[in-house]
Amino acid sequence: MYRRDLSDIIGRQLFKGKVIILFGPRRVGKTTLSKDMLAGISNSRYLNCELLEHKLALETTNSLALKNYIGDYSLVVLDEAQQISDIGRTLKVMIDTFPQIQVIATGSSSFELGNRLAEPLTGRARDYLLLPLSVAELLQKEDKIMIRANLDQILRFGLYPEVYGKSEEEAKEELNQIAGNYLYRDILQFEQIKRPSLLQNLLTALALQLGNEVSFNELSRLLGETVPTVQRYIELLEKAFVIFRLRSFSRNLRKEIAKGQKIYFYDLGIRNALIRNFNPMQLRNDTGGIWENFCIVERLKFNLVNRHFVNSYFWRTYDQKEVDYIEEEGGKLYAFEFKYSSSNQPKIPVGFVDSYPETSFKCVNRDNFWSFITN
Repeated sequence: MYRRDLSDIIGRQLFKGKVIILFGPRRVGKTTLSKDMLAGISNSRYLNCELLEHKLALETTNSLALKNYIGDYSLVVLDEAQQISDIGRTLKVMIDTFPQIQVIATGSSSFELGNRLAEPLTGRARDYLLLPLSVAELLQKEDKIMIRANLDQILRFGLYPEVYGKSEEEAKEELNQIAGNYLYRDILQFEQIKRPSLLQNLLTALALQLGNEVSFNELSRLLGETVPTVQRYIELLEKAFVIFRLRSFSRNLRKEIAKGQKIYFYDLGIRNALIRNFNPMQLRNDTGGIWENFCIVERLKFNLVNRHFVNSYFWRTYDQKEVDYIEEEGGKLYAFEFKYSSSNQPKIPVGFVDSYPETSFKCVNRDNFWSFITN
């Protein structure tokens, strides 16, 4: 077990009059983290809302009924709280009527839990996103030399807590289980999607385009679906924390692509499971996209944990000049290129420098990636 960096952040927010909302994909450790929070407080209770008895008991806004069921606990965890109908109003009653009780609600789908919480809990909640393990969290048990030696395994099998450190055979088995049985569960259950095969085909198409700009029109033709349908399914996959988007950066200069987007996976092991390719890095033809995805998602984890609220983009022109990743913070731009091999040292495109001369630039490779994901 690795102690999650988010534990300390959440711990500092307890008993301040806010509901703690912990989002994240299934199987990343939300239950483990929430139970760790309970372990530090003796007067606490854990409720799994996927169990019918808890679900039915909590589907009420009657304050007396809620208090009788919850009891005199100071900390209560509602795990998979999206299972409770009208969960937002239930939590509102709890925090308004029993402010002495700290509630932590976890959810594996932002489209269901998030939508139900938005209005009832305005100003009453703190939201946190838990993702698969970060490389920085591995330093609890391993040094940088060991992690660097295991880097190719990380790129192939990802960083799900139940996957990392397992044998190749066990890692593949676990990833195939997650990709097959858990990845779409919330989408299929709550959004009443009747075509899981379309989700599978769409994800496979996105996985094969890793590192490239994504065209809804191209996906529409490939899948034989309308553009609105493709857009809808991508939005659902985002809200289920399977994928995330990076939009193009533009100040509306003539050559810049203003509405482009790239799509990445929160975990590379899941991505590789979808395309059934766990080959070693030296035998792959998608190394560049994998490395780009790895660097961007590890940076995302770092920013989330350290509460760095930045705008993230990529940049590209119609004549194929590009910058892989840009962060905008405090009015300043920071540009990055990602190259798996340290022998390849690209320069920032002249057109970008001319347009944004104050931008800093760095190439991130296997030899220097530590500073990018930990600073």
